[in-house]
Amino acid sequence: MSPRRRLSMQRRFLAAGAAAITVIGLVPAGAVAAPGDDSRPGPYRRHLQVAQERMAQAGQAKAASRAADEGEDPEEIAEQAEQYAEARSAPGIVAPGAYTAAWRALQAMPRTPGRWQHVTDLPYNSDDPRYRDINSNSSGGAGPVTGRITGLAADDAGYVWAGAANGGVWRSRTGGGHWQPIATNLPSPSTGDLRLDRAGRLWYATGEGNTSATSFVGSGVYVLRNPRSGAFSVRDRVGGTELESTIIRKLRIFGTTAWVATNRGAYSHSVTDLSGPWKREFVPNPDFLPGGAQATDPNAPYKNIINDFAADPANPARVIIAAGWRSGDTYNGFYTRAGGAWQRVTLAGDIASDAPNVGTVTFAAAADGSRYYAIEQSPAQLATNPDSNLHGVYVSRSGSPFGPWTLAADYHKLAASGSALTDPGYMPGVQAWYNQFLQVDPTDPDHVYLGLEEVFETGNGGTTWTTPGPYWNFGFDCWSIDPSKQTGDCHQTTHPDQHSVAIGTYHGKRYVVVGDDGGTYRRPLRGSADAAGHATDWTPLNDGTIDVLQYYSVGVGRDRGGVAVSGGLQDNGQSVLRPGDRVMGSNFGGDGGDTIVDPGNGCNIAEEYVYLDVWVTNNCAVNDGRWTTDPSLATSYHVPPPDNETGEARFIAPLNADPRDPATWVAGGRHVWLNTKGYAIRSSADWINLFDLGEGHTATAVVTTGGLVYAGWCGPCNNQGFTRGIAVGRTDGTGWHQLTLPVDGTLPNRYVSGFDVDPANPRHVVVAINGFSRRWTEGPGAGVGHVFESTDAGEHWTDISGNLPDIPADSVKLVRGGGLVAATDNAVFYRPRHARSWYVLGRALPTTTTLQIRTDPDGRRLYAATHGRGIWSYDLKQLPH
Repeated sequence: MSPRRRLSMQRRFLAAGAAAITVIGLVPAGAVAAPGDDSRPGPYRRHLQVAQERMAQAGQAKAASRAADEGEDPEEIAEQAEQYAEARSAPGIVAPGAYTAAWRALQAMPRTPGRWQHVTDLPYNSDDPRYRDINSNSSGGAGPVTGRITGLAADDAGYVWAGAANGGVWRSRTGGGHWQPIATNLPSPSTGDLRLDRAGRLWYATGEGNTSATSFVGSGVYVLRNPRSGAFSVRDRVGGTELESTIIRKLRIFGTTAWVATNRGAYSHSVTDLSGPWKREFVPNPDFLPGGAQATDPNAPYKNIINDFAADPANPARVIIAAGWRSGDTYNGFYTRAGGAWQRVTLAGDIASDAPNVGTVTFAAAADGSRYYAIEQSPAQLATNPDSNLHGVYVSRSGSPFGPWTLAADYHKLAASGSALTDPGYMPGVQAWYNQFLQVDPTDPDHVYLGLEEVFETGNGGTTWTTPGPYWNFGFDCWSIDPSKQTGDCHQTTHPDQHSVAIGTYHGKRYVVVGDDGGTYRRPLRGSADAAGHATDWTPLNDGTIDVLQYYSVGVGRDRGGVAVSGGLQDNGQSVLRPGDRVMGSNFGGDGGDTIVDPGNGCNIAEEYVYLDVWVTNNCAVNDGRWTTDPSLATSYHVPPPDNETGEARFIAPLNADPRDPATWVAGGRHVWLNTKGYAIRSSADWINLFDLGEGHTATAVVTTGGLVYAGWCGPCNNQGFTRGIAVGRTDGTGWHQLTLPVDGTLPNRYVSGFDVDPANPRHVVVAINGFSRRWTEGPGAGVGHVFESTDAGEHWTDISGNLPDIPADSVKLVRGGGLVAATDNAVFYRPRHARSWYVLGRALPTTTTLQIRTDPDGRRLYAATHGRGIWSYDLKQLPH
């Protein structure tokens, strides 16, 4: 997860130039800068001034706080998660079985000829000095990166298995690196947890449990009997559909029983007999499950969340369940079985057991049974403390999870251990609901690795801590922006936001490997560190063979006799790949949202950070650092439409260009915005307000060509009272009106996720509809179908979904020859001109979510931005005529 504050802090540090710098405190909203601030170099003062102006213009406290700090508080992070989930569930909740049904339908479909080609199967260097502009993360120290790794397992023979957030499972035989995918034939590539059992089998729990902005549900639990050489298949699933459409945060094995912590309760299964369904052990609020009396309540998805389990080493059947939603609920707490029923239990010692302070919890036990450790996130602090929502890290020196527990660290103690997060408003544990791992050294119960936003380590059971993996190198005395150095004089660190950890052995040497928003990193189990406690021996394992990059978007333009390919990424900024490159560079930092690229010049790029925070460059943001002395030499220009300042745009808001006129752009928040200066835009004032979608409405998709504009919107966008609509008008400001939907009963009441318009006839438009049809979705107006077509500018619609699987549709594209391409949550499909049936488009495209499809400048090659397996391309000449 990439907080806005991260980019704000980074710009501040970069603005100090090549000299050694000290950490600068954030200026609170409404505060007056100290006199010493006037001496700071130009770029920092410029960004501070912009922030203060945005704060004054916003007119509301939430937007003002966001503008002043460019910070992303936990409520905003939760909003992102809700926005991403609501697209796939509105107007109700999805019943189990939906993904299996879609997968079976997909397997039965015919395919077109031709194969997809992998575009981003090479290293992606976040510290690439070619792109060390004011708006990049370069020199932060994360090095080569890939997508979020949410599950890890390792053995004593050099094998490592990494589970990606939406990219399946990967195997390495060399302690990490030289990766091979082994879960490409499953309905869901979303990883909740990985676990090796005593028999050497690999358990794969699908459905990422982070409840983040881009977490996807899964299709259950799979067991691979030969993980060193085999690959997962649908035959490896344990149980039936009872765990479908759930997320699984943890899978634990105690004795002969496996336990899974899902968002629909706690389940168990025998590990000796893998037949039969999973047993539902404990559901805090059964009325909120699918089919229950309160299943349509907007809070239903948060009423049965289980986070982790602990078991008494002396009696594995004596289990503790940690339950609760991160923002708090009356059911939050710890439970154990007593008298045949699950009952609340108060754990002894310092750890909190009351609902306000029990949120997301992670346990870890020592191999010899002498210690138990726990991370506890606090809903109360999430609501009241801007610095952190970490309640504490605890140790039970009795070895029993029932306690007594002793506080081993709070966020103040961790901040003083060498952390990079020492500013008020963003300190260790500020995203403790999202960032958690714990791992005890199997040979030393007092040696522990802790993952929050950073990697921490203790060698004495929590009495003292160090930070071997700081958030980044910005702010430390060793840092330098020198383009000749990858990370200044600092050492390699890990990418921020930690999720998974494992300990293994390779060539007789023990190591720890961690998984985070940037991939996997390894160091010796007892590694070396500098005087500040920062590790000197991290090795990034993101060598390009594991491409699980999570793209929101893709853009293509001519460059150097070929094409440059750009794309916006979850927490890994914007990637750019130019002809002849052997390594991709990162020219924008933070998150990368929607992207548009000039077809005639691939270095003219407009990229959205989040919430329509748009930046533009005219040279791919190549910079040699001269801007540190002259701000006018920065090659990234900040040009957000005004809805960014008022907070009236979605987390990933739509931005698009007219394919017939690259200088004409449209963007959508509450309003539909027009830019006619193209890549020469230099100011937010250059945007023209075309239309107000209405109070509480916000754009989900926009498109324009031939002077006509279509804007899809939702509002309310959550399940309670969900409403969607489409507005149509012209770029000259005339003719704007809201379509009456459904006009003829064919367009479902679900999320409008993408449009495409026929360049030869702007009244011919196709729309992609997200979510599942009414067979699986409990909600009013869910309807049927995913792709619809109109030839009269939206006055009437025809369902052309045909034989498409019932799966959320994300993007549509009319291609040369009159065919139509549709991208969905599990495949890309093609319908020939005048045909009624769809085909799976080509071969070799991995099963994952494709959020956007676009063509190259000649319309001959299709590019797919997948959210979990990188960017792929398909030569449309392979299609039969």
